[in-house]
Amino acid sequence: MRILTTLPQDDLTQVPAAARAAEAAGYDGVVTSENRHDPFLALGIAAVNTSRLALCTGIAIAFSRSPMPVANASWDLQSASGGRFVLGLGSQIRAHNENRFSVPWSAPAPRLREYVEALRAIWRCWETGEKLAYRGQHYKFTLMTPNFTPTSTGQPMVPVTIAAVGPAMLRLAGELCDGVRLHGFCTRRYLDEVVLAELRTGWMKSGRPREHFEIGGGGFIATGPDEASVAKMFEWVRTRVAFYGSTPGYWPVLEVHGLHDLGRKLNVMSKTGQWDKMSVEISDDVVRLFAAVGTHRELAREIERRYAGITDSVTLSGGYGVHQDIPPDLIQDIRRIPTAFTGFSLDF
Repeated sequence: MRILTTLPQDDLTQVPAAARAAEAAGYDGVVTSENRHDPFLALGIAAVNTSRLALCTGIAIAFSRSPMPVANASWDLQSASGGRFVLGLGSQIRAHNENRFSVPWSAPAPRLREYVEALRAIWRCWETGEKLAYRGQHYKFTLMTPNFTPTSTGQPMVPVTIAAVGPAMLRLAGELCDGVRLHGFCTRRYLDEVVLAELRTGWMKSGRPREHFEIGGGGFIATGPDEASVAKMFEWVRTRVAFYGSTPGYWPVLEVHGLHDLGRKLNVMSKTGQWDKMSVEISDDVVRLFAAVGTHRELAREIERRYAGITDSVTLSGGYGVHQDIPPDLIQDIRRIPTAFTGFSLDF
């Protein structure tokens, strides 16, 4: 199993040391998110300060950007890292697209399909000289002159993974993409009963081999060197479960467990500004549905119990300023957990 950690995006001056430390500790890669900070900048710094780590956006918000600048940023990161960049994209929800980014909203799965197709058309144009002639309902790219064409890097095509919770996006990931980035708001039962079934539908449609498709995440991790540290992270997970559980887009996960009413109650509380009270509604048993929980001594066993047989990579961090470090020997114990993924297949 691949294990990744996060970078300190709030202070880019810390990125070189953090990236080198992650590589030295034995992590397989580093991940950035798009919450308070840009997801690409820190990876550019990490690219030129490491030699082995995978560099992943987890995720960059797609619809707030045209595919063209994302293609450019990805191309440059792939070149600077010598082929180690993995582009993770997500749609975000309607309210954020319309009211935070001021961009139009439409059904996300068909639009994200075109987004990924357009990226690959642009990259093929740049690498192989293929005429740029992508036309879809949402995106059209038909102009590329030599002045705007990057020099061929000889690197493989950038792998594209997408964030997915519901069936439509999971099927799209399996059919079109190189991997899926599952949300922390995910349970083992949802992995077994929904995620795998929908991904298989996508794989069957495209003929994509399972071993070239990476399933990342699918839950939270709460760990630390002692019980007190674990308890602190356990409470952090409780707040995240309450936050995400208030959003209707995540309710399919709750519904698998018969927790429809919990989601609706959290939604009402969020709309009345009761953010500080919502976590009280999340029981310990519900927290454990969403997280692998254990001290460093217990963690490898808990991750194997929680993820084995489905998930190919996990990210060890709480985000939002929360960072979990584990010793190098534990990293290696987690890396020894068997997975189906063997590597991306990235021909142009």
